[in-house]
Amino acid sequence: MARSSLDEMSDTGAFVRSASTFRQFISRDPNSQFPAESGRYHLYISYACPWASRCLAYLNIKGLEKAISFSSVKPIWGRTKESDEYMGWVFPDSKTEVLGAEPDLLNGAKTIRELYEIASTNYTGKFTVPVLWDKKLKTIVNNESSEIIRMFNTEFNNVAENPTLDLYPTDLKAQIDETNEWIYDGINNGVYKCGFAKMQEPYNDAARQLYEALDKCENILSKQRYICGNTLTEADIRLFVTLIRFDEVYAVHFKCNKKLLREYPNLFNYTKDIFQIPGISSTVNMEHIKLHYYGSHPSINTYGIVPVGPNIDYSAPHNRERFSS
Repeated sequence: MARSSLDEMSDTGAFVRSASTFRQFISRDPNSQFPAESGRYHLYISYACPWASRCLAYLNIKGLEKAISFSSVKPIWGRTKESDEYMGWVFPDSKTEVLGAEPDLLNGAKTIRELYEIASTNYTGKFTVPVLWDKKLKTIVNNESSEIIRMFNTEFNNVAENPTLDLYPTDLKAQIDETNEWIYDGINNGVYKCGFAKMQEPYNDAARQLYEALDKCENILSKQRYICGNTLTEADIRLFVTLIRFDEVYAVHFKCNKKLLREYPNLFNYTKDIFQIPGISSTVNMEHIKLHYYGSHPSINTYGIVPVGPNIDYSAPHNRERFSS
């Protein structure tokens, strides 16, 4: 059983991501097992993790900061138990140990692994973030980011500061679902398939699919402001979290160096456009991102050396306003 993404390998040396395990839903129905109550839930994240970061992005842009608390682990994996060698997400001992990371004040856990073991005494899966935690029942509601963002989009509108913002509108659902599918396979997960490949052929296949998908995005974004039209949707947030990490991490660490993001005029400006949406930039902690990737995968980067660049300014002007919004 895989305990981290580094373990998820096929016999051919290809990276194969396993499914998330906790799949309960928070509902606006007050009679449900997990009703959408303000103050009841906590989101555990890592700023380094793209899957967790998209949940934090939703929390911010929907205006749920007062309704749902959140905290981040340390960026670099550490030992999670004395009894085995598993390396995973750990909490700092104090708020000052790592800027941006906090101790677990809810459960006193030292690691994300401990939260999983509190929620399920016989749990055998991965110890991943995000973790959407129910303070009342002291358990994990959900650890699948694609489902957490859907909950944040609709189920908390009675306590959200931006309840009218709908990133999964009915008239675009089919298009968003289709777009998510090829972006996930080719780009979101594609960079991992490149980076964690252990043989040349699966790496070559993953790199080809990655750049075909990036070229497709570049073409789409030459004609419209966002990936599903001229309206911001879920698909944009899901794409953004990979793009913002591309030149800083994936190009070097995951060998995605055929073409850099900043060599794609539309994709690069699009990334700056999304970054500048109120509530998004605070979800991007590039120091955590770089420390995690370069420091947590010794099989890829033995000495944990963190490259000095390229230090891109995503708050710089972009040209995306030329499309009607």
